[in-house]
Amino acid sequence: MAVKPRRSLLFVPASNTRALEKARGLSSDGVIIDLEDAVAPGVKDAARAQAEQALRQGFGGRETALRINAPDTQWFEADLALAARVAPDAVAIPKVYSPQTIRDIAARLDSLGAPAKVRLWAMIETARGVLNADAIASTASEPANRLDLFIVGANDLARETGVRPGPARASLIPWLQSVVLAARASGLAVIDSVYNDFRNADGFAAECTQGRDFGFDGKSLIHPAQIDAANAAFGPTAEEIAEAQAMIATFSAPENASKGAVAFEGRMIEELHVAIAQRTLDLAHAIAAIHDNKNAG
Repeated sequence: MAVKPRRSLLFVPASNTRALEKARGLSSDGVIIDLEDAVAPGVKDAARAQAEQALRQGFGGRETALRINAPDTQWFEADLALAARVAPDAVAIPKVYSPQTIRDIAARLDSLGAPAKVRLWAMIETARGVLNADAIASTASEPANRLDLFIVGANDLARETGVRPGPARASLIPWLQSVVLAARASGLAVIDSVYNDFRNADGFAAECTQGRDFGFDGKSLIHPAQIDAANAAFGPTAEEIAEAQAMIATFSAPENASKGAVAFEGRMIEELHVAIAQRTLDLAHAIAAIHDNKNAG
């Protein structure tokens, strides 16, 4: 399966035409056009029309998602019909807490004629969602369910449970890691929650590093000022790329063809280390391709 860079996924309010236009020139790996929390009830219909125009214009080949309103709202059907009509790369579903939600929305997209390329991103942001994360992720075993990715919503999770995240999100760590584990068990990508204080560059950078250490693929963002730090934290460095290239070259050298383990820079490496190195290179190439497509556009 091709590696998709998701270091930085920027939420953009569908009601903000200026933000939608600006997003085309930014360096985020993906854009999530938001019809839910960022849009007031009185302007949902107007925002939906603006989202359609923005999606039809495209975002320079970058991955695009449409965050719809929840199935129990009056806006859900119109939002989903829009997704089927304009076919973004994904539909982001808020507050998923049951596997049946994934199955139902996938079936509804089928009935609306949405192409198979329209995937589902489940936002895990409730207590029940965390408890059911493994069951939700397991629906990805059936391709018809379209599920590709989890996004953690720590703000809603903290609000519902009453926990105070505190320094380094200490009280949330078991839940964050359980969502990562559930996602990986079913082969899903998983994206870390937003960081609210976009003026706190040091705090954001630290949380990105923490998120990468926890196993997240990237960070969901609320402001363009956060893009560069997320890209740096979740992307391979030049040193990591060089090491990956050297590791693969060493392991594949003719004199090592019959060896299961090979000495490399003072340590032993096996096929699993080479697989990790190859993923690093694949990610670097995919990032470069996004950059090239954006410049070409």
